[in-house]
Amino acid sequence: MFNLCVFYQAALNEQLHVQSAECRYSCDIQRDERPYSCEVCNKTYGHKSSLITHQQRAHGGERPYSCEVCNKAFCQKSGLIIHQRIHSGERPYSCDVCNKAFSQKYTLITHQRIHSGERPYICGVCNKAFTDHGSHIRHQRIHNGKRQYTCEVCNKAFSQKSGLITHQNIHSGEHQYTCEVCNKAFSQKGNLIMHRRLHSGERPYVCDVCSKSFSRHRSLITHQRTHSGDCPYTCDVCNRAFSDKSNLIRHQRIHSG
Repeated sequence: MFNLCVFYQAALNEQLHVQSAECRYSCDIQRDERPYSCEVCNKTYGHKSSLITHQQRAHGGERPYSCEVCNKAFCQKSGLIIHQRIHSGERPYSCDVCNKAFSQKYTLITHQRIHSGERPYICGVCNKAFTDHGSHIRHQRIHNGKRQYTCEVCNKAFSQKSGLITHQNIHSGEHQYTCEVCNKAFSQKGNLIMHRRLHSGERPYVCDVCSKSFSRHRSLITHQRTHSGDCPYTCDVCNRAFSDKSNLIRHQRIHSG
């Protein structure tokens, strides 16, 4: 009987030892949940297989997911799913303020900042704020002078590819964006969007002081200067200051005759 008790006690001690080891292992995993690091970009992963997949697709150029409509290839299945919405027209994410729909959740989040006024990305040079990271990066090129996109016709350089594409329409005369209401054509999609608001009456930019609304963000900024008293445009002849650049240009004609 005594030997049997000793046997059970030894078995119990062994079980406790195993459980303790498992606990220590679990704690180690929790302390370092992503032990596998990419030597190229330092991105970390919890599983070695995930690291290998990342290296093959992000750095190796592997794109195993192809669109059956246009054959465009993607390194991740999620990228293919989002892309396919271009063809299907699916827009599953809707703004609860204006009901505008989007194909990507991130685009919806960025759009909602129009209504909330949130601008979390701030330029470290001039403190100008932006709703999305991409706009912030493009703006910074103004300060660092980087203009990597050059027109092959006139050699004019641009900090943004979209700026180059728009500029090239000057040479080609192309106006590919057409209003479906009045058939007016534009070289820039952004100008078409703003033009459509003339027909729809949409004014998504609202002053947080007096609640006056505007169809263009630039118009809202100019308006807000009536409350703040900010006049950033100064005449270099008489030092008179203006809140709007167009007013400064009209004023300068007094001096030029």
